[in-house]
Amino acid sequence: MFWAYLLRCADGSYHCGHSDDLERRLAEHASGAFGGYTASRLPVALVWCADFPTRHEALDTEQTIKGWSRAKKEALIRGDWTAMERLARRHRRFVPSESLETTVQSAALPSPQGERRGEVGHPSRPVRPEEGSRPQAENPSRRTQSLAPAIILVRPQLGENIGKAARAMLNFGLTDLRLVAPRDGWPNPSAGPAAAGADLVLERARVFATTAAAVADCAHVYATTVRRRGITKPVLTPEHAARDIVVQPGRSALLFGPERSGLAIADVALARTIVTVPINPQFGSLNLAQAVILLAYELSRHRDLVQPTAQEALPPAPQAELEGLISHLEGLLEARGYFHPQGRAETTRRTLRSVLTRPGWNHLEVRTLRGVLTALERR
Repeated sequence: MFWAYLLRCADGSYHCGHSDDLERRLAEHASGAFGGYTASRLPVALVWCADFPTRHEALDTEQTIKGWSRAKKEALIRGDWTAMERLARRHRRFVPSESLETTVQSAALPSPQGERRGEVGHPSRPVRPEEGSRPQAENPSRRTQSLAPAIILVRPQLGENIGKAARAMLNFGLTDLRLVAPRDGWPNPSAGPAAAGADLVLERARVFATTAAAVADCAHVYATTVRRRGITKPVLTPEHAARDIVVQPGRSALLFGPERSGLAIADVALARTIVTVPINPQFGSLNLAQAVILLAYELSRHRDLVQPTAQEALPPAPQAELEGLISHLEGLLEARGYFHPQGRAETTRRTLRSVLTRPGWNHLEVRTLRGVLTALERR
């Protein structure tokens, strides 16, 4: 049994994770022993959890919920399926798979209003449909929902490239890495440093003897190659392939070939579609990690990933401070005979004022310029 869970932290934020021992993991979060995000936001409280038969499904659920907005997470906690669907339509984001939606219907916890603050809750009994979850009627929209795709590296040669590919995957929320007959075996000590912290992906990477075995559970297989290799198949750009992947039912797989030669004809033959990047025909060789990140980025555009926090610009300085700067500069220039001849002095002053008011200096910039002028007027 594997669990996906959602915690509410002391600062009101949410943390999503997964584990094969939920009670032990909750105890680690409560004590701060788990580290990471929740350690600095204690106490935490369990507000939702669901069980899955495999770790892969629990991990997929974790990654999906992490990408949701706060409003959608709170709708999940309440069991408000109507609100969840409305939010998904509003943002046109990647929606959970059928397995996730079915499970959260039967495993949603009641609203955390009655929990004692500061305590980590324990998994409670599933909520029956008549107790607040959505009816189990067939939802036609589920047929268009997909699982997160698998990234399959076929016969990769260098451990460093596997690590860089894992880093690219985790940057954009992908965690299902599969390796087909890696040349130097697996695990590879060179992969860890190159992954730069994407250890989660490397730890869960699975190794297969053949490409056919690696794609056995996938309903849609895409081969990334710049050449068709004499095989007639539909050819898509990464953008169009990503659009298809996020709406198709079942799991998709993206095949990437060895660094030296790319995918073999037999590997391409397993795919139903070819993905080709518009590229310089005189130099069409992409690094393995570069190819992975191109596809991962296009997929991320359909998921609710967090944008980097933007630094808000300071507002323009008050007019009084700007007038002080202008007067200061005019005083220095006046003493050095700048406004000459007198007949053009007024026009020159207006031009100078226009130059100084155009940038919209903030108060720190105005003070800095005043400091510059003060330094220049000293003997």
